[in-house]
Amino acid sequence: MQNTKKETLLKYLIATSLILFVIITIIGLNQRTFITLTQLSDNGERQMMGYILKTKNNSVIVIDGGTTDDTENLINNINKNGGKVDYWFITHAHDDHAGAFTEVVNNTDIEIKNVYISLNEYSWYEENESSRADFSRKLIETVNQGRIKENVKSPEVNDTFKIDNLNVEILGIRNPEITENAGNEQSMVIKFNTEKTSLLILGDTGEKSSEKLLNNQKDKLDSDIVQMAHHGQSGATKELYEVITPKICLWPTPEWLWNNDAGNGYGTGPWKTLETRQWMNELNVKEHYVEKDGDITIKVK
Repeated sequence: MQNTKKETLLKYLIATSLILFVIITIIGLNQRTFITLTQLSDNGERQMMGYILKTKNNSVIVIDGGTTDDTENLINNINKNGGKVDYWFITHAHDDHAGAFTEVVNNTDIEIKNVYISLNEYSWYEENESSRADFSRKLIETVNQGRIKENVKSPEVNDTFKIDNLNVEILGIRNPEITENAGNEQSMVIKFNTEKTSLLILGDTGEKSSEKLLNNQKDKLDSDIVQMAHHGQSGATKELYEVITPKICLWPTPEWLWNNDAGNGYGTGPWKTLETRQWMNELNVKEHYVEKDGDITIKVK
């Protein structure tokens, strides 16, 4: 009789242990220790830029999003990640970066909890980049639209905040004093840090804002992953990338631009992508993710 009780107790302990093991395993799977980073593909004839980050606690962060032609793909990816956006960062007022954003805000009911954007007054764009002033007006009107107006934030340089397991720092905002290559040089520069990995978003940073970053933020620029400025050509300077010293490059670059192909084959265009690619070879970067290859998701610890 005593042996039977011992056997019953042993079976109970084994069964309880197995149940606890299953519960702990499920909890462990649900508590991710990494973020996912998706580089969105281009869905039109133009260059574009769009990224989606998903934190370990499932907060969704969108960076830019692309042209109006990229809206459907952006929405599909937002829906795959829960159907809402916790933080949306717009680097600057160009339609190849923020066109899809205006479509989502104005023509869908997708919840957008926070928008970070650094804009000049409309008159600045009208004076310094008149050819793209219509979109600047549209973007300014969009961020003042009723359903998101109260959620829009205009950050300052060196602002820091936390999103789950990500530490976020704003290294650059609009540069109204720079009026050559005017719109691109207004790009917000954002650094995301996990415990192990850093990601630097440059938008369309150009030569003058590269110089400004080197003068003011040099000790903060070193990053494991970098988004290649201005779609990988005629953007940030070689000197800036040498300070960043990336291990991984994210290229928001369609195939024609990647190959500098204006229609007559490899290397026949006026763009500087091949030169920038050579810079990365010289920096011994081995890992590259290129927009031309479709939506790409990687895990970042």
